[in-house]
Amino acid sequence: MKSLKLIAILFLFSFQCILAQENQEPERSNIQTYTPSKLLEKGKWDIKWFNNLYTQTKADNNGTTVDVPRSSFFTTSLEVFTGASSNKKFNIGLIAEYRYNTFAFQDNPLVSFINTDDKTRSGLSHIAPSVKIAPFSTLPRFSIQSSFFIPVFDKETNENGYLANKSYIWQNRFFYDYTFPGNKFQLFSEFGTRLFFGKKDEGFANNSIELAPGIFLSYFPTNKFTILGFVQHAQLIDLGNDFSQNYSAIGAGSKYQLTKVLNLEVLYSKFVRGNDTGLGQSFNLGLRAIF
Repeated sequence: MKSLKLIAILFLFSFQCILAQENQEPERSNIQTYTPSKLLEKGKWDIKWFNNLYTQTKADNNGTTVDVPRSSFFTTSLEVFTGASSNKKFNIGLIAEYRYNTFAFQDNPLVSFINTDDKTRSGLSHIAPSVKIAPFSTLPRFSIQSSFFIPVFDKETNENGYLANKSYIWQNRFFYDYTFPGNKFQLFSEFGTRLFFGKKDEGFANNSIELAPGIFLSYFPTNKFTILGFVQHAQLIDLGNDFSQNYSAIGAGSKYQLTKVLNLEVLYSKFVRGNDTGLGQSFNLGLRAIF
């Protein structure tokens, strides 16, 4: 009888342990936890390598959509941030951008990058010391990233074409996200500003400000995989250079947690409207490591 009681006790204990394990929420992955709104703990590192290929064969010219010869603009950026405070309210970082643009007018944008006879322009364009803060204890998912981009090249446009904005750029990005109950849906919003400094005759966007809101909705089939859709807009406002433009884009993409440290991101966007701007599309690929 004592043996039966002991077996019954062990069985009930094991059953309760199994139920407890099943009721535990799965461990949240980095793609769920470390949205752009989330700051790093002190001593933790966030390294992101992001690649963007924008290509266009149409543009808006004074309110009219026109066909233009194909041009393609490739930007690869490296962002490195680390936690600098014990209360997770202050991060410091550095951003570097490298550009490779081609004006070969090929039907396939990828052909332009492997044809050495085509007209191209490439080089390191900007470096940007950056800080990131979470200013309000009552809003832990709200943060601000401030970066100052310093141009490290000579001319915005030369005989080989356009490279990048020949501007000192003060960029501020305001982030906020909300995860719905159940951890299956996540809403992320961003409002960005860029203030362009410089001589009027050295850069087309100098003495202007850009306002850029965006909203992203993510769905997580699992904690390691998400699919998302987004809408973005950018409005360049003239502050004395006699030039302004705007565009709107929609897109979709996904992220996958490859390992506990490394995740992969792919995005596609289509520029659906604009004024005095290109109406192309962009392809994006990113790798991010958090450790």
